[in-house]
Amino acid sequence: MGQTGSMTSTSAALGWEPDVLGDGYEQRTIELGPDPDGEGDVVAVVVRRTPRPDETVSGAVLYVHGFSDYFFQTDLADFAAARGLAFYALDLRKSGRARRPGQTAHYVSDLAQYDAELDEAAATIAADHPGVPVTLVAHSTGGLIVPLHLDRRRREGRTAPFAGLVLNSPWFDLQGKPVMRGPVTWALQGVARVRPLRPLDLPEGVYGQTLHTSGTGEWDFDVALKPLEGFPVTVGWLNAVRRGQARLHRGLDVGVPSLVLRSDKTHYSSRYSDASDRADTVLDVRQIARWAGCLGGETTVVPVVDARHDVFLSLPEPRRSAYEHLGRWLDDHRSS
Repeated sequence: MGQTGSMTSTSAALGWEPDVLGDGYEQRTIELGPDPDGEGDVVAVVVRRTPRPDETVSGAVLYVHGFSDYFFQTDLADFAAARGLAFYALDLRKSGRARRPGQTAHYVSDLAQYDAELDEAAATIAADHPGVPVTLVAHSTGGLIVPLHLDRRRREGRTAPFAGLVLNSPWFDLQGKPVMRGPVTWALQGVARVRPLRPLDLPEGVYGQTLHTSGTGEWDFDVALKPLEGFPVTVGWLNAVRRGQARLHRGLDVGVPSLVLRSDKTHYSSRYSDASDRADTVLDVRQIARWAGCLGGETTVVPVVDARHDVFLSLPEPRRSAYEHLGRWLDDHRSS
């Protein structure tokens, strides 16, 4: 009892507080100062799974979410911990736990803004576990943000502490008709300069209901932080994404081995069907396959049969397959 109290006091002194996920999880707020996009002061939030007394730590994982998302995937944290990896997750500025009143959800005008909290999260891990290698795991838009960050770090001569990259259905290109990747993308640049916060009128999908317990999913996540219909997509944010995708298409060098997990198929529909639970209903998986080679270095791409957009939130069989692929890759790269 005394030891637990001492650990709690130490965590509080270092800025760690209980997290909404409950026992075994703590969060720490990173103050990032004034928002470059003029929406007050911004923060990010690091969440950590507290190692149990019988667990050893030989490395760490830093997880980064996608758009209209936040960290709640405790199964992924447990999976990492079972392999000796301390688990941390980052809720990016204006996202999830880090969004403050009056801020436009997930809005940034430049994806490079996220470098600040990614660097701070890495420093947080280093303070807890000096010298351990860190594997970055990122989903969807996070799967675009993180490779760009790693490429910038490499060009600056800063590779440590990251030793591997796992991308879960990364957003490598704009889905939809070719006109979206040509004239519509060009038009975004002009509109973003004058009305960056203008929301786009986009069709609603069924992805949220395939995940949440109110639909066909297994997860009772906070729909205020991750709405079933998603947050509005703004012109300025999408313009930032398109600039980031263009940079990726010119070729990156993330400097570490990469694993790309994706579904084996895409299924778009505004109405739910059984197919909605066995496909990526958000991104075009052919685009992920096409652009994965732009990461540079050693890249392994695995299509997971019947996986959802978040492969780790798939139905039990494809979810088990996704974890098996991740486990084998981690085992093969323990010394990286």
